[in-house]
Amino acid sequence: MQDLNLKQLALSLKQIAEEKNLPEETVHDIIEQAIAAAYRRDFGDREQEVRAIMNAHTGEVTVYTTKDVVEKVGDPAFEISLEDAKKIDPKAEIDGTVEIIDQPTVFGRVAAQTAKQVILQKLREAEREVVMEEYEDKVGMVIVGTIQRIEPRVVRVELGKAVGIIPQSEQIPGEYYSIGSRVKVYLKDVERSTRGPQLILSRANEAFIEYLFRQEVPEMENGAVEIKALAREAGKRTKIAVHSTIPGVDPVGTFVGGHGTRVQAVMNEIGEQEKIDIVTYSEDPKTFIANALSPAEALRIEINETTKRAKVRVSEDQLSIAIGRGGQNVRLASRLTGYELDIEASNGEVVNAKPIPPRPKKNVEDSLLSAIEASSEEVTENKN
Repeated sequence: MQDLNLKQLALSLKQIAEEKNLPEETVHDIIEQAIAAAYRRDFGDREQEVRAIMNAHTGEVTVYTTKDVVEKVGDPAFEISLEDAKKIDPKAEIDGTVEIIDQPTVFGRVAAQTAKQVILQKLREAEREVVMEEYEDKVGMVIVGTIQRIEPRVVRVELGKAVGIIPQSEQIPGEYYSIGSRVKVYLKDVERSTRGPQLILSRANEAFIEYLFRQEVPEMENGAVEIKALAREAGKRTKIAVHSTIPGVDPVGTFVGGHGTRVQAVMNEIGEQEKIDIVTYSEDPKTFIANALSPAEALRIEINETTKRAKVRVSEDQLSIAIGRGGQNVRLASRLTGYELDIEASNGEVVNAKPIPPRPKKNVEDSLLSAIEASSEEVTENKN
């Protein structure tokens, strides 16, 4: 880019708008800002207040430079005498301002480079804002994308106008991703950063499971059945407490579906390795805890509402079932019900399960974004 060809810039306005999927008015404004920056570089001071108006049809440019009207000029780049100001505007007064009008036709190589940098930067900012506006309304929804790139700690997913990332913490452990394959993802958050909006996607989120069931269980739409609580360890096991608002309707059977078709459809999406337990919700804590520990059978449950703790007695042959592999069953039951559960066998053996608090929503992404900073910059540069 040797010189700044204003006519060519005007002619390319529409093409740039189409390529960047931006309104022509936005691109027009960006080009005018770039011309103003180029003018400051070639004919004035970079701190000057300069605005440019470009005729999109002819490429003709008019530049307006604002100067302060003073008695004695100290810096001609910012100030103008009252005598000279009145030649421009007869109504000019001391401590007022006037605009110097110029119609440049040629800019030098350095100014042209300045304009190019401004255009690229402003176009990126405008694109980011378009992405932010479109996807902020979709947070909490499941969208379909295409696997674009697989990196050690993130998977990049093409979503149409934008690329989102599935951090390692939001991936289903053991799940295999292949480039070009279609995938459903839960839009967890739109993170603002110095590099623009970053779309944080998830397949490990509990809300992802709820969405999948909503697609398979039409009775959820009319409120006949609902999910009251959900606890998940992605890739391993999920427990769902369901409830029916209509007498006589079996909530568990509704979610399972005939011959298990509905729950199977969800498992097909998240992988067969993740088991799903669907239990009946109850307002009675003892009944709810007993249901949540399924498939184990409780003999007796003692609850302390003050400490939100419950002691559950089971027979010796039910102890390992109640606890589950690696304590998984009792751990999920504890999270599902909100009670810290102590499992006690009839022989006196006691196992405790403290509810695991949800993973922090922030910080994970913050550290992630810094980790992928370099690769994000590379992707941004390649797109431009």
